[in-house]
Amino acid sequence: MQYMLMICGNEEQMPSPGPLSTLQGCSGWAQEMSRRGVLRGGAGLRPSTDATTVRVRQDGVLLTDGPFAETKDQIAGYNVIECADLDEAIEIASKHPAARFGSIEVRPLWDA
Repeated sequence: MQYMLMICGNEEQMPSPGPLSTLQGCSGWAQEMSRRGVLRGGAGLRPSTDATTVRVRQDGVLLTDGPFAETKDQIAGYNVIECADLDEAIEIASKHPAARFGSIEVRPLWDA
């Protein structure tokens, strides 16, 4: 089963600006997960200030600069993994370096 790991945290409290891949330990985590054969892809995201939120209401397209959610935690990056079950996905997420300062939301993907 495939899962998306959404890496979330307060952008103001993240250890360093720049791509998530520069976070200490991320390349080691990615190498270990690739070796295990579970990593299917992933990327860091630019800051939420660079985002555009799209909504459609009454046939009109509404754009908002930045995130629409009123929260301090934002999605900073993601990984797609393939593993046996939720227990393995949680074990993999718990090893991600970003789990030390933010949170990792583990969500199953719909089967295509």
